Amino acid sequence: MIGDQDDMLARLKAVLPSRWFPDRSPVLDGLITGLAWAGQWLYGQVVFTRAQTRIATATGVWLDIIAWDFFGRRLVRRSAQSDDALRRRIGLELLRERDTRAAIISVLEDLTGRIPAVFEPARTSDTGGYGSIQGAGGGLGYGVAGGWGSLALPFQCFVVAYRPQSGGIANVAGWGTNAGGYGFGSAEYATPSMIQGQVTDSDIYVAVRDVLPVTGIAWMQISN
Repeated sequence: MIGDQDDMLARLKAVLPSRWFPDRSPVLDGLITGLAWAGQWLYGQVVFTRAQTRIATATGVWLDIIAWDFFGRRLVRRSAQSDDALRRRIGLELLRERDTRAAIISVLEDLTGRIPAVFEPARTSDTGGYGSIQGAGGGLGYGVAGGWGSLALPFQCFVVAYRPQSGGIANVAGWGTNAGGYGFGSAEYATPSMIQGQVTDSDIYVAVRDVLPVTGIAWMQISN
């Protein structure tokens, strides 16, 4: 294989004058085998270093350094998050749409896996209107869920973001199971912070803040 010890040994032998040494030369072979080992180690370091200079191939702490270099504390690896998951987050943030309604929806869907509800009081497609036909951008109804339109709230929106569906807490039984009981077995009081790698409410607020236009205001509600 290219770059391994046998390859390096063959390359060293190929540049030696053939008439200087016999076909079997154990002393020479022992000497250049040591050089070949050093060569294959150096080649491995070059291959590894090259991989760490690209987002697509970086691994471990080097991928964390790339994330820090681009985004600082705004994007860090979550608990137990894999390289591929972190790499996907970096790619999404590099090309993230900003300053639009679609940007808010997109960033929350990427973060939580659930589509948020966004209502803009000054947007007729959200509010409907008197005298308009039923359909997109028109229509209204009494006794159904909705919101009043208002031009007194320019550049503002109301966002209902949803927490991601949780996978539970490792080694702790769920409510109503027979795997444990009060003070016995695998049952215990739990808090959301015990869920490994979960998206926190703070993450949701920060995500929306980072894509809002400077003059925009988002009134947030976070729900399960």
